Amino acid sequence: MEVFVAKQPIFTKNQELFAYELLYRSNRVNTFPEINGDEATTEVIINSFLNIGIDELMNSKPCFINFTEKLLQLKLPTYFRPHEIVVEILETVEFNQEILDICKELKELGYRIALDDFILNKNNPFSYQIIQFADIIKVDFMQTTEEMRRPIEELGLKSNIKLLAEKIETEYEFIAAKNRGYDYFQGYFFSKPIILATHDIPSYFHSYFEILTHLSQDEPNIDLITQLIEQNLSLSYKLLKLVNSQAFRPKHKINSIRQAIVLLGLIEIKKWIYILAFREQSKAKIGLSNELISLSFTRAKMCEYFAFQKNKKLEAPSYFMTGMFSLIDTLLGIPIEKILSDLPLHENICDALKGVTNPMRDALDLCIYIEIGDWQNVSERCNELEVDGIEFLRYYNEAINWANKIMKFEIKSN
Repeated sequence: MEVFVAKQPIFTKNQELFAYELLYRSNRVNTFPEINGDEATTEVIINSFLNIGIDELMNSKPCFINFTEKLLQLKLPTYFRPHEIVVEILETVEFNQEILDICKELKELGYRIALDDFILNKNNPFSYQIIQFADIIKVDFMQTTEEMRRPIEELGLKSNIKLLAEKIETEYEFIAAKNRGYDYFQGYFFSKPIILATHDIPSYFHSYFEILTHLSQDEPNIDLITQLIEQNLSLSYKLLKLVNSQAFRPKHKINSIRQAIVLLGLIEIKKWIYILAFREQSKAKIGLSNELISLSFTRAKMCEYFAFQKNKKLEAPSYFMTGMFSLIDTLLGIPIEKILSDLPLHENICDALKGVTNPMRDALDLCIYIEIGDWQNVSERCNELEVDGIEFLRYYNEAINWANKIMKFEIKSN
């Protein structure tokens, strides 16, 4: 499935790049579609941080992210490092004591706050009090007149708040804004939003809340959490992408989901699973090929069993991952080499997925021969690999039942 995000640069007076604003896009059409604000922001966050990678997207610059009232109440901005984001409070947020308290906490934690399309409301005293926590005020030059902008400009200068002129479309507007004391500039005169596309596996399984429950316990069971994540192909893929980001990139390639969990830490994992779970509540369900998902899990179990038969219990998680990701190129619709270049998987797993002969590839090939009913190759390979063919076929049926059980449970959860 192809997913999108747009970024629009924000410049200084000297037209030097200051930051980017991240914007929701549902396709390559460069306009904001009609969509729930909560869903738009969570989609932007997931596609930017997990699917594309914030390092690649932002090039060490901070990103402005729009936050609705609900997302502020959920303290979603605190899930990110203060230097990574600017908390842009949408004009639809109604200022009240709760929002003031949230902004005060964000400021104390070191976050920068931008007020989007801010207008002073004489009927709401909180609109004046919010100023003490603002670092930047964004002013829409397309929707305001000079007369409407003047009080905001005077307030910004008086309060030592940076002013950002947005929707600047001409050189005349840029010069006028600069002369009026604006510090930052954004608009088509400089650059239209740049759309970036990537691929994602839709979140089909809804084990998020069960995982969150286990993560919230005083002594979380790592083995159980690992098992639940391994049964969620989309989540496994996203966590591996996150492990490969600059903030977490390991010195050595990883062999298992458990290793990825240890590298990320339970707090980081809980944060992202919470965001994913909230996103699922906000959006319509997306269809996905049940057969491919089920087959991926069947292969994972079969490869794991192969490791057990060969007395390689310690390597079983690597065999499991080989089977689980064996159809990921089909699911994402992009070459396996490109996918693997973005994942921190051990070379043995990568080689097996690319078709290079090794013990993990032997296990995967044996699974594929069974799937297509190539019984001659099944028999020959079992003999060559010293695997009990009858026992292997019996376990294949058990693996199918295990995968189907997961599918039925999760479909019922929907």
